[in-house]
Amino acid sequence: MSKKVLIVDYSWSQTTAAMAAQLQQLTAATRIELTVAPDTFPSDMFATADVANQQLASGHLPELTNSWPELNQYAIILVGGPVWSAKVATPVRTFLQQLTTYSGTVAPFYTDAGTPGNYEADFASLLPTATVVPGIGLTASALQTAAQPLTTWWQTLLSELK
Repeated sequence: MSKKVLIVDYSWSQTTAAMAAQLQQLTAATRIELTVAPDTFPSDMFATADVANQQLASGHLPELTNSWPELNQYAIILVGGPVWSAKVATPVRTFLQQLTTYSGTVAPFYTDAGTPGNYEADFASLLPTATVVPGIGLTASALQTAAQPLTTWWQTLLSELK
């Protein structure tokens, strides 16, 4: 039996977008790229980190500028984003707020510079009522050879959901 899958991702530098594209090819899932207003984040990585930390401290997360379909029609939602200061990126946090009534399975995927910290624990803490399964994280350099790790992760995820 085939499960309906949705990929939702935010990518500040297009690294996570590259990973999402590989997952879409592997899963044949529908994909939605989360977007924010063009002036939300600066082009400098460190300045962006400062903005994101201010958003977290104030509780004012960025508004998403796109929409998505009814989420409960999907059995699995793969949610991707960059690791920012060992945490879930603020645009992804905004999206996760939409999953308070979601009844399926959520799996994180993420890109980092080599230090994911407690990303998956942070991710799961944002979805206390959801079924969150182990995710997969890769560095930008690992994306070039990611086909096998992504395939293994996806097949493991599917086998555990049967």
